[in-house]
Amino acid sequence: MSRIHTAAAQGFSRSADAYERGRPGYPEAAIHHLTGLLSPQPVVLDLAAGTGKLSRPLLDAGLSVIAVEPVAEMRAALPAGARALDGTAEAIPLADAAVDAVTVGQAFHWFDGDAALVEIARVLRPRGLLALVWNRRLEDDPVNRAIEELVGPYRGEVPAHRTGAWREAFPRSTAFGPLEEHLFEHAVEQDADGLEARVASISFIAALEPARRGPVLERARAIAGAGVVTVPYRTEVHVTRLHGA
Repeated sequence: MSRIHTAAAQGFSRSADAYERGRPGYPEAAIHHLTGLLSPQPVVLDLAAGTGKLSRPLLDAGLSVIAVEPVAEMRAALPAGARALDGTAEAIPLADAAVDAVTVGQAFHWFDGDAALVEIARVLRPRGLLALVWNRRLEDDPVNRAIEELVGPYRGEVPAHRTGAWREAFPRSTAFGPLEEHLFEHAVEQDADGLEARVASISFIAALEPARRGPVLERARAIAGAGVVTVPYRTEVHVTRLHGA
């Protein structure tokens, strides 16, 4: 079994409850678009499934879902309808050609991209779909600017979607076609409790020692104050297919 990044292992093991409470789900339009690309009655692997933010709407759409997640605390929160397995993107605990589609929500930037694409190709059936999904905070929004000013100093060298480094493995892969990108607007309203949970769910914040984490979470609560703030996101859905007959 390959190892996962230290920040992910430490942070997400501590923040499963906050992740479930504070992270947004995915907009209905994005889920509808994704499921519309699938064959009838598909078996879907939700890879690095976390607490099931993407597994749940896939199950609600009537799909058969296998959820692979390496962090035990996150895996324990997965919905009962999914077949939950311990594993990583670089060592998927499935047989060859086992699934019709692989989804990855908020996670591909954590992977060793080259190794992950080899494993994903192995478990997909010919012409199987790979879909990478992110809810990305809109940086030109004042609430999101306040969040970034709060958490940015703690980011360090933790892998991030925003760098675009995750894309580099795709041109090197001979297994998949080009990525197609689809964008969906998404907004979430959160009070102080919700915003605290949202910030607490960030891996490198959750990995801080309590004496350092506590003041950060207090400042997160202050962004919302006694009211409710709107946190705007853009949901990105990147899709490609495995070559084959």
